[in-house]
Amino acid sequence: MRLDKYLKVSRLIKRRTVANEACDAGRVSINGKVAKASQDVRVGDTIEIGFGTKNVKVEVLSIQDTSKKEEAKELFRYL
Repeated sequence: MRLDKYLKVSRLIKRRTVANEACDAGRVSINGKVAKASQDVRVGDTIEIGFGTKNVKVEVLSIQDTSKKEEAKELFRYL
């Protein structure tokens, strides 16, 4: 699954366009490398997102095309 879509489905970022912009600005990395929005996300990957002064680091546990709000938290684990 594409990185920008995963960020939206997992509710780490609310909109896919915002996820695209974050990737283009270099604020998102996968396994320590700066990632583009089109990069594939796999189970076990570590995603780090920079939100201003705060960094969020998560591990991908599951990948789904769609998810409900309650299920979204089961797609990743905070590190």
